[in-house]
Formats: sequence, C-alpha cells, structure tokens
Amino acid sequence: MLFDQSKFSKIPVGSSNKLVAGNSLALISIFLFAAGFPAAEVLLDIWHPITLMFFRLILAVSTLVVVWALIEGVSSVLKAPWLKGIKIGLLGFGLGTNLLLFAQWFTDTITVALLATLIPVSATILEVWDGRRKLNSKFILGLTASITGGLIAVSENISIDLGWGVLMALGSGFSFMWASDKSVTRLSELSSIARTSITFSGAAVFTTISFVIFLILGLTEIPNWLTSDQLVSLMIYSVVAMAISQVFFIAAIDKVGVAISSLHLNFSPFYVMIILFALGEAWDLRAAIGASIVAFGVWLAQSK
Repeated sequence: MLFDQSKFSKIPVGSSNKLVAGNSLALISIFLFAAGFPAAEVLLDIWHPITLMFFRLILAVSTLVVVWALIEGVSSVLKAPWLKGIKIGLLGFGLGTNLLLFAQWFTDTITVALLATLIPVSATILEVWDGRRKLNSKFILGLTASITGGLIAVSENISIDLGWGVLMALGSGFSFMWASDKSVTRLSELSSIARTSITFSGAAVFTTISFVIFLILGLTEIPNWLTSDQLVSLMIYSVVAMAISQVFFIAAIDKVGVAISSLHLNFSPFYVMIILFALGEAWDLRAAIGASIVAFGVWLAQSK
C-alpha cells in the first residue's frame, strides 16, 4: 500500500523517533528500488530505453495520481501546485531517470549499482551548499564506510568501462538527488504521495517529448504486446521500483534529510543480490560483507 505521510506526522518529534522512522522508510525504499534492476534487464532486451522509460513513467504517474485521489480526495489533487512540481520533476527526475536507464543499457546492472555508491556524495553536497549540514568527522567517516561497503559488495564485478555509461550514471544520481531534495524543501505543505505524483508528472512530460522525437526520427517504434512475464516485469519496474519506492524515499528525506537517506542507496547491490538469489542465482558473500559495512556507515553518520 502506498505511503500516507500524514500518519507519520503524529510520531513524537524526538530525534530518536525521527531517526528510526526515517531510516526504516529509506530501507524499504531502496529495497523496492533495487527490485527494478533485474526487471529492467528483462525489458531492455525487447524495448528501446526511451520506449521503456515512457511506459514506465506513464504507468507510475497514473498509479500515483489515482491512489493520491483515493487517499486525500480529488480536491487535493486539483489544488496542488502542479506547475511548481512539474518544473522540479522535468529537469531532475526526467533527466535523471532517462540517464539511469541509458547507463544500464550502455553498461550493465552491476556497474550501475556500483556507481550508485557515489550518489550520497552528491546528496551531501546539496545539504552542505544550502547550509543545512555541517560536516563532522563522524559523518565523513560514515559516508566513507558507506561508499566502501558498496564498492566491496560489487568488487568481483567492477567494470573498467569509463565511457558514456559511467558519466550518465553519475549525472543521473545527481539529478535524482537534487529533485528529491527539492520535492521536500519546496513542496513542504504536501504529503509524500502528492510530492511524488506532481514531480514525476514533470518527468513524464520530459520522457514523452523524448519518446515522440525518437518516434518521429524513426529511432524507436511502438512496441509489440508484452507477454505475461514481461508485463509483470513492467509493473515491478514502474509501480514498485519507481512509484512506491519514491514515496517512501521522499518520506525518509522529510525525516532525516537527503544525505542520510541517500546512504541507504549503497545497500542496493546487496538487495539486488538477495533478489537474484531468490530467483536461483548464487549467494554472494562479498555483497553481505559490503552491506554490513554500509550499515555501520549509516549508523556512524548519524551517531551523536
């Protein structure tokens, strides 16, 4: 069930409660996000990245808006600051999500998961730049541990390709963190599902324009019907790994900030491994060790 932020506003304002709530929400978000990587591999075999992103966002936004209207009422949907949210999502999520998919197309799932370990650096820069965070030794050590754990988790499969795929992955991470941060700071009066709905609508506008341009130029085409397995992969990739995951991630940022929330992204390789293991792949001890180090880093960065 999608997350209703208003329920969490009743949690006592003590810092320990906020840390527990924020980190729990981030953990759920990143696990759902990680489920999208195996699903994307299936879909990229049959669809062009632009085609896939178009259908992913249309399905995600449609689901979010319907559930938002059911939870908060149609009037809340109509009165929302759509223009402001679309502006944030158009550049941040629109550019970021497309770059991420192209990065996976040019490289592979493991490489993208590896580069995701550097995203907390971008998130930290955003908070420091705005004066919302002052760096101290514990946070820096925690950030370093988180990145180190993420690197260890995929150390056996590190790609040495330093081409466009790597640059796209890094650009995607920064764009996504910027938009996630602004979703909270500039749309503070809205719930998490409302923030996600209107900002992802901006991303849908971006990718719709891209899809139409590619279609006119003959670089992509209207896809064939999906099989039942492929349709399930699309639902996981769109509704679970994008829509629901982002609602939880925005709620986490509201509790503990974008820098701390982003540290959880370094659990992604471990979560991907768990999902692949459940699908019959071998257990990777490196991913488990790396996740332990990431967990230590997340704790250290928030310790007083």
